[in-house]
Amino acid sequence: MNTQVEDIEMLERAILTEARDQSEQIKAEAKTKVEAIRARAQERAEAESKAILDRAKQDAERLRGQAVATAQLKARSLHLSHREQLLDRVFKTVREKLPEIQKRSDYDQIAALLLREALQQLRVKKAEVRADQATQAILEKGLLDELSKELNGQFTGTGVVEEGIGVIVDAADGRLHYDNTLETRLERLEGTLRAAVYKVLTGEKP
Repeated sequence: MNTQVEDIEMLERAILTEARDQSEQIKAEAKTKVEAIRARAQERAEAESKAILDRAKQDAERLRGQAVATAQLKARSLHLSHREQLLDRVFKTVREKLPEIQKRSDYDQIAALLLREALQQLRVKKAEVRADQATQAILEKGLLDELSKELNGQFTGTGVVEEGIGVIVDAADGRLHYDNTLETRLERLEGTLRAAVYKVLTGEKP
């Protein structure tokens, strides 16, 4: 009887020991799995955090670049606007001072140059010439006759221009026309002169 009891107790102890061993093994495996899961989660969190930080850095760099480019564009636009306004004032002042050219002692030579250039541009032997009052007076003093002989043509004065200083020449019954007033000459030259004028205004070498 005792022997049976002892055997049963021994079996119980063996079962309990095995159960404890299995329990410890399960706990150890679970701990290992938990640590592995925690490690993977940490790695994933770090990777996601790095990715977020990289994206944030890229976004910040992009926004900074856009801000710099916008600021540079705005500064360049303001500079160009200021430049154009300054040049507009310069050429406006020049246009306002054009009448003073007629007060020069050599204006008769300037008038001859204006008329000769217009006639040579049209390349005609017969033309009608209009001019402002001061220039018309020079034409009537013999300039028309002089250039008619020089260019072997027939050039006549037909009236006074209402606006402008210089001459306007018409030929071939009005089909050919050349405006060589100082205002028109300035307008033709303005596009090519603006850059050089701005360099002079800013002290740069033309």
